[in-house]
Amino acid sequence: MIISRTPFRISFFGGGTDYPVWYRKNSGAVLSTTIDKYCYISVRYLPPFFEHKHRIVYSLIENVRSGGEIQHPVVRSLIKLHKINKGLEIHHDGDLPARSGLGSSSAFTVGMLNSLYALKGNIASKAELAKQAIHVERDVLRENVGSQDQIAVAYGGFNKIIFHNDHNFRLEPMTLQRERIKQLQEHLMLVFTGFSRFASEIAADQIKNTHRRKKELATMRQMVDHGVDVLNSCRDIKEFGKLLHESWLIKRKLSEKISTTQVNELYNIGLRNGAIGGKLLGAGGGGFMLFFVVPQKRERLRRALKKLLEVRFSFENEGSQIVYYNPQNI
Repeated sequence: MIISRTPFRISFFGGGTDYPVWYRKNSGAVLSTTIDKYCYISVRYLPPFFEHKHRIVYSLIENVRSGGEIQHPVVRSLIKLHKINKGLEIHHDGDLPARSGLGSSSAFTVGMLNSLYALKGNIASKAELAKQAIHVERDVLRENVGSQDQIAVAYGGFNKIIFHNDHNFRLEPMTLQRERIKQLQEHLMLVFTGFSRFASEIAADQIKNTHRRKKELATMRQMVDHGVDVLNSCRDIKEFGKLLHESWLIKRKLSEKISTTQVNELYNIGLRNGAIGGKLLGAGGGGFMLFFVVPQKRERLRRALKKLLEVRFSFENEGSQIVYYNPQNI
């Protein structure tokens, strides 16, 4: 039995510059952190006593006789990619809902990769997990995805991720004083809008608009460095919140599908009740909204958004891990 644990992520700045259509010709970077909310995947070889060969349990339950019958695209592709001929039993559990803007799809892909490597008695590096996840999602499944989520959840931590035009990347960990990190966490509030979306569809529209949004994307790339500068200085932490607000206003211009009337109203409620800035996480359309609010006004904002579920979190630094390994049962 193998159990992997892979964190979800929060992206602050630079989203949109992590798509190949942008960084192949321009500078791409994001500033993001992983949080202590996770995707768990358990994998074991299935004993040959059943009518089915594979059993996959997630929001659906699949009992199939061959790998080609598997409906879950990531599971089907990875079993084929890793040339696994034995039957598998796979269970997925997540702390937060899928399609909600926290990189859950890439957390699943990275976690599955990590589990399958361990199942065969191998250890995959963080770089291997990230690069293979990008390859599977982009080249095998042909999804409209960027490159930040796979890297963020594989490595974990609070990082600036830089994307080079040759498809390589560089990670720059944020070396902040513990008090500064604590101060930032105390100003962040995460709420669930109550509806999810398919990021690939929204991303496709954003990618199509890239050539018309060069100015906006260049500005969003610069905001990554501005955000780092604020955190690495003694400047008022509220400047980070104001920068989030500016970034969100620009991001909404990248595609009509990124925001909705309902999302805009929620954001405005936040601003009217103490938030300095914030953003809808992920590609857009729904999912989780992050607010930057001074601690003294958090309760006021909480009351204003009482119909929404707040998720309390902390930053984490471990990335994708194998948390249980029992080769005797394999």
